[in-house]
Amino acid sequence: MKQFDIIVVGGGMVGAAAALGLAKQGKRVAMVERNAPKPYSPEQPMDLRVSAISPSSISLLKSLKVWDDVTEMRLCPYRRLETWEHPECRIRFSADSMNLAELGYIVENRVLQLALWKGCEAQANLEIICPGNIVAMLADENGHVVELESGEMLHGKWLLGADGANSRVRDYAKIGVTAWDYRQHCMLVNVKTEFPQQDITWQWFTPEGPRSFLPLPGNQGSLVWYDNPARIKQLCGLSPVALREEILKHFPKELGDIDVIGQGAFPLTRRHAQRYYQNKVVLLGDAAHTINPLAGQGVNLGFKDVDALLDVVADAGVEWLDDDVLKAYEHKRKPDNLIMQTGMDVFYGGFSNDIAPLKLLRNVGLKLAENSGPIKQQVLKYAMGL
Repeated sequence: MKQFDIIVVGGGMVGAAAALGLAKQGKRVAMVERNAPKPYSPEQPMDLRVSAISPSSISLLKSLKVWDDVTEMRLCPYRRLETWEHPECRIRFSADSMNLAELGYIVENRVLQLALWKGCEAQANLEIICPGNIVAMLADENGHVVELESGEMLHGKWLLGADGANSRVRDYAKIGVTAWDYRQHCMLVNVKTEFPQQDITWQWFTPEGPRSFLPLPGNQGSLVWYDNPARIKQLCGLSPVALREEILKHFPKELGDIDVIGQGAFPLTRRHAQRYYQNKVVLLGDAAHTINPLAGQGVNLGFKDVDALLDVVADAGVEWLDDDVLKAYEHKRKPDNLIMQTGMDVFYGGFSNDIAPLKLLRNVGLKLAENSGPIKQQVLKYAMGL
């Protein structure tokens, strides 16, 4: 049986960041993942799954020495953000007003994962087990045993679940979740844009759901279309030419003309684990919490989890196995994640109906927020993790 300090289940962005960070602290780490990320080539089309990476996430990636590898692949900085329902009532944020070079970057999830895996592969005390299909997990007096389909047995003092919203590790630890369905689906469409607009991301609210634009490199963009499941299913069945016509009809004039490159869709759900740790099992990222993707904060919250865990483990030194360490991690992260989840739900719910008095109030609210000066900046700073 192979012995490790920590077994990380899940080699996505959050799992790989946690595994790398803990290995850099001198822990013997195993990272178990079913599927390796597809190698990068600049000729490849842009992936549908992208994230808006905040300055706090960039700081973590720089501390792990992987950010340069991200920038050597591809990413798109954005310097402005606009949100509106009525075109005359907008709230605008800019990097200039914050004395920043950019508000953040739009990066393909796979590019982030590849950079983190490269870092993991360079760590002698970190073993990547891929493909790693888990057939059983069980606890003993010193931690947890993980049995793989290959017959290999792993033992870790801690078991980290970074295996997504339907986490097997969370189920194994018998940690319950609070969950509900938003009764909407989200469609992602990669497009070629007529005009260069790579410095801005925007969100337009409609009674059916938001429409968003995320800039991608080279006159490309990622469109996000929220609507009821039947409507999204109908859109997914259209040809690229027919989908283009629907987009031009239902997106704001800011978009300009486009050509459809690729599309996909997924349902919107919210989950929050009732605990973040139990019996030497700890949850990070989507295994602990999922959020409405409205503001692109999902992976940033996951990276904040990693940052907090690395901090409490480093502070504990040789006492890192003490339960108070995981208690401190939960204390750092759970309230912040709840605030962000609730804030997104209030924002999303407040714009998802067409009641006239409420519509007036929210547009007045956006107009007031646009002119709120320091308050507006503080909201943006919080969202950016500054």
